[in-house]
Amino acid sequence: MTADQLTAFTANGGFHPSALATLLLGATFAVLLVWGVWALHAAYVGWSDSSISGRQFFAVLVRLVALYLVLTYFLLS
Repeated sequence: MTADQLTAFTANGGFHPSALATLLLGATFAVLLVWGVWALHAAYVGWSDSSISGRQFFAVLVRLVALYLVLTYFLLS
C-alpha cells in the first residue's frame, strides 16, 4: 500500500492493516483448532464404540497434525 492508502485506511478503520492481518490469522488458527478438536472427539467416539479401528483413529490424528503444520508453514512464512 502507498503511504496515502495507509493513512486513509488507518484514519477510516481506526487500526493499522497489519492488525487486521493478525486478527484474521488468529481466527484462522482458532477455527482450525476447534475443528481439530471436533474431529478428534468424533474419531475417539467412533474408536470407543468400535466403529473405527485404532489405525483409523491414528490416521485422523496424523492428518490433523499434518494440516496444522502445513497451514502454519504457509501462513506464518
